[in-house]
Amino acid sequence: MVHDLKKEGEFTYLEMGEGKPMIVLHGLMGGLSNFDGVAEYFSTNGYKVLIPELPIYTMPLLKTNVKSFATNLEKFIKHKELDDVILLGNSLGGHIGLLYTKLFPENIKALVITGSSGLYESAMGDGYPKRGNYEFMKKKAQEVFYDPEVATKEIVDEVFATVNDRGKLIKTLAIAKSAIRHNMSKDLPQIQTPTCIIWGENDNVTPPNVAEEFHELLPDSDLFWIEKCGHAPMMEHPNEFNTILHKWLKERNF
Repeated sequence: MVHDLKKEGEFTYLEMGEGKPMIVLHGLMGGLSNFDGVAEYFSTNGYKVLIPELPIYTMPLLKTNVKSFATNLEKFIKHKELDDVILLGNSLGGHIGLLYTKLFPENIKALVITGSSGLYESAMGDGYPKRGNYEFMKKKAQEVFYDPEVATKEIVDEVFATVNDRGKLIKTLAIAKSAIRHNMSKDLPQIQTPTCIIWGENDNVTPPNVAEEFHELLPDSDLFWIEKCGHAPMMEHPNEFNTILHKWLKERNF
């Protein structure tokens, strides 16, 4: 899908469709294209899908953390004059979504998390000393998915370029450390927002027991599994992901 990105002030984002607002938050190593299947499906089924580029590499280093991204999201939602938002996040995006929902619950109608950090994640950090080794980074990228073929050359090239850019690497490590520090286990029982948890049964980054803990701690949550699936269900099994989510939204009248 060719992305016709909008640029308004400090925000760069993709906007598709008309209807109920659905904001999608990508992960640390993920891009807007990770949600092509979600954007195409929901933008033609009564939702306005917005995917902002997270300011991962443009924030000052001291502000490169989960809370700053949640604050940036609040600015974006105000800029777009949105309310009753459905917030969907993968990996770091799920973590930002959880924190945002804790801080600004009045703006969020429903929360969707998949492979979310916030409780635990096995990061790629141990591999950064070997960042010059393309084959090593390729293996690391493939391990994110159940099917290694999902890690296309384009995806591997992007990860390789990121970890070999010193400035981006420093920011990446800062965010990863912030995510690990910002454990939300004590916050989750206070989040009353209806939450849909969709998880890959073979997720190596945020293993299945993490999904179960999210489900246990979030008071109004439903947990769904996708078989033969790793850390990014919306990429590996977009049709199944969309079917699960759309059914849940309809059952909840969202």
